[in-house]
Amino acid sequence: MPLTLAPLGEEQIIKKVGGSPELKAHLRDMGFVTGGGVTVISTIGGSLIVSVKDARIAISREMASRIIV
Repeated sequence: MPLTLAPLGEEQIIKKVGGSPELKAHLRDMGFVTGGGVTVISTIGGSLIVSVKDARIAISREMASRIIV
């Protein structure tokens, strides 16, 4: 399922990162890698606050929909 549908507060394992090569590289640089863990902390407007590699990051729903968990 896409990260946008993941329940709040539960760690998920990233199975796939999709999108253009530029988007994949950008997400990888932020720590979204296959096999890595990610937790949705909250949703605010059109963004998600997620915890990845001990950092909190805000990403758009569009980016989050490309991350399959």
